[in-house]
Amino acid sequence: MSTLSQRLSEFGYATGWRLVKRLPESFGSATFAFGADMAARRGGGGVRQLRANLARVVPQAGEAELDELVRRAMRSYARYWFETFRLPAMDHTAVAKQVTVTGAENIDAALAEGNGAVMTLPHSGNWDIAGVWLASYAGAFTTVAERLKPESLYRRFVSFRESLGFEIVPLTGDSAAMRLLLRRLRENKVVVLLGDRDLTSSGIPVRFFGEQTHLPPGPARLAATTGAALLPTGCWFTEDGWEIRIHPRIRVTQRAEVPAATQALADVFAGDIAAHPADWHMLQPFWPADAAAKEPKPLEEAS
Repeated sequence: MSTLSQRLSEFGYATGWRLVKRLPESFGSATFAFGADMAARRGGGGVRQLRANLARVVPQAGEAELDELVRRAMRSYARYWFETFRLPAMDHTAVAKQVTVTGAENIDAALAEGNGAVMTLPHSGNWDIAGVWLASYAGAFTTVAERLKPESLYRRFVSFRESLGFEIVPLTGDSAAMRLLLRRLRENKVVVLLGDRDLTSSGIPVRFFGEQTHLPPGPARLAATTGAALLPTGCWFTEDGWEIRIHPRIRVTQRAEVPAATQALADVFAGDIAAHPADWHMLQPFWPADAAAKEPKPLEEAS
């Protein structure tokens, strides 16, 4: 991304946080939904990739059904951003009460054992709202943030999430983040990680909706190293709120079990995503076949 693009991106996010919270809720919601519909009709690169991803989730869908699913998915994604921009000005106690949660006893059981919990979820629904609920239920927790550019934009996101009660660890590629996460688990705290998009070169091969891809190894490795409970978590929208499902723990006690545990995570994620496909916000290539298709071809193949 060029320096100009980075500055424009930061300006857009800063404007969103400054202005959206001042809009009447009904007007702002309708405006974001309209923008989502326009983006779906325009069919840019992210929308096309979203469509390709959802075609794997709902392989039986015809063209018209897939068109409608993409439209609803873009509206869901727009709702995420509308809520994110409004969240600093919202009553967090009231927000937490609007979240319907099943499986909270799995957090209780993990903390009762004394080894902490690793909650891992896909990019679905509004994970910041899920964090607001978790902070109200279990206290402050620790999560990882991708190091965005420019640095000022990264700091805005860190400040935003810290204001919600999250402890943020930067994803820097070294061992510092892992050491802090290990320390928090050994203090019997909760660590929350997005677990469906592999940003490393060391992902674990899994079968996901019938096709091989990779998931990040971090959640299962943390659980195996510390004895923490590995808790797959789903998050999606309801008509007037949010829903979270905290699944029973996946047992992983040694490094040799990490691949199997990561496949088990993939299976749980797939079940929740299949049940709520419009709320899976995956506008990037997710399967290697799509990523390979975007790579430039050698000159002799491109002619």
